[in-house]
Amino acid sequence: MIDYPTLKIIWWLLVGVLLVGFAIMDGHDMGVGTLLPFVGKGDEERRVVINTVGPHWDGNQVWFITGGGAIFAAWPLVYATAFSGFYWAMLAVLWALFFRPVGFDYRSKIHNATWRSTWDWGLFVGGAVPPLIFGVAFGNLLQGVPFGFDDYLISTYTGTFWQLLNPFALLAGVVSSAMITMHGGTYLAHRTEGSIQQRAVRGAVGAALVMVLAFVGAGLWLKFGDIEGYVITSQIDPAALPDPMSKTVARSADAWWLNYRQQPLLWLLPALGIAGALAAATLVAARRTLSAFIASALALVGVIGTAGAAMFPFVMPSSSQPNASLTVWDSVSSHLTLGLMFWATLIFMPLIVFYTAWAYRVMRGKVTAEHIRANEHTAY
Repeated sequence: MIDYPTLKIIWWLLVGVLLVGFAIMDGHDMGVGTLLPFVGKGDEERRVVINTVGPHWDGNQVWFITGGGAIFAAWPLVYATAFSGFYWAMLAVLWALFFRPVGFDYRSKIHNATWRSTWDWGLFVGGAVPPLIFGVAFGNLLQGVPFGFDDYLISTYTGTFWQLLNPFALLAGVVSSAMITMHGGTYLAHRTEGSIQQRAVRGAVGAALVMVLAFVGAGLWLKFGDIEGYVITSQIDPAALPDPMSKTVARSADAWWLNYRQQPLLWLLPALGIAGALAAATLVAARRTLSAFIASALALVGVIGTAGAAMFPFVMPSSSQPNASLTVWDSVSSHLTLGLMFWATLIFMPLIVFYTAWAYRVMRGKVTAEHIRANEHTAY
């Protein structure tokens, strides 16, 4: 069996892969939902927009479910603490996501303008709210979350919901929202034509520029603002059993930049985030839509990777009890659990990727108004 320290690193990487997979696959569905009321003028155009993602959105949401399940199984302390501290935020995400299945299923069941417009805005909420909240959550992780543990390792969140909505976290939410909207816009431009495609292009380009400005602004804020990072100041035994209270942690203004100073190649991640977004904007404007979608996906990899690399080995820092901060080394499951999960992932993840690729290949091509008219009773 693979040794325990290596499995801890592998699962940090695999959780990252699942988060990136969720952002790329379900992210473009959410981005399309965010753009739906603005790129579709009239019922027929909005049905075109919905049908670009209708056959795939539920399959893509598997990445979200799998990511949550992986965190639960691989990082149980992180799962429990996050759902305690971010309880109302997580509920808001779930409430927003409820609009997606009922919106897709019920929206076109009744030929009534008010009914359909209401569900269009419901799909907008289901697409726009989750990325915003996820970005706000990441912004709070970079600042530290106010929680601690008692003698029985029971976590207690000492903050409030409104504390989560601080200026830096909201800026991180703008980054997340803009990059998902950009990603959805490039996908929509690839699957449509005519006036819908033109509006999707404008949306993608605008979102890409907002993402770059907000991303650079967040980086400068971390560098020159009053946000302190976290650094472990005691010796760590990577092979030790999980115990988040077995270390000492200090706060430092340059802590989140330490990994970048030690490993200069990590600067390729923020560069990829910026270059990918600008390339996506340029390519989609030139109607090279498939290349734009790939560039947009790479931008997502760069942005998410930038945050992960800055925080490593921290997963969930604590602002009220720094020594209780959860890291890759001390918040994981047992050696046996990580090993069994690794081999299961090695078998099943390629199957998911293969099936997803096959489904997209079968349903490739442009969605047009003529297609909607010809499939009135089967299209969304």
